[in-house]
Amino acid sequence: MSQLPHLTESGEVHIVDVGGKDATRRVAIAEGRILMAPDTLSAIRNQQVKKGDVLAVARIAGLMAAKKTWDIVPLCHPIVLTHAEVVITPLEDGSGLACRAEAVTVERTGVEMEALHAVQAALLTVYDMCKAMDRGMEITGVRLLHKSGGRSGTWNRDTQDDR
Repeated sequence: MSQLPHLTESGEVHIVDVGGKDATRRVAIAEGRILMAPDTLSAIRNQQVKKGDVLAVARIAGLMAAKKTWDIVPLCHPIVLTHAEVVITPLEDGSGLACRAEAVTVERTGVEMEALHAVQAALLTVYDMCKAMDRGMEITGVRLLHKSGGRSGTWNRDTQDDR
């Protein structure tokens, strides 16, 4: 039997059957950064980007992405989120923006992909809205920080070394 739940014993890809699992409260938190030129960050902070309020649009994009993850990631189950939040803040060193997303549900499968997808979509939106000013922006450090709920329990990046 495969150690990977998305593979059958013969190695074929399939969607995991979660029908036998209990619905539990599940939470996931992810983060990422977008690095940019100081002038780009200044324009975002001062709402001087021609396309509009970058941070507001990026937050909405992240929330929309969390809700539609199953449309983009082929083996994800469609789930109902009970809460989602996307927070975007300037990095302390002035090199760009940090994004943190939380996804919450009461379901039979986790929301790690929803939180990660929210971060990616929010950061891609920042890039899209600012690319005319700064094509050298770099999205980096997208990772899961926390997950809780379900059979595997709680996992925290700062207390686990899963590599």
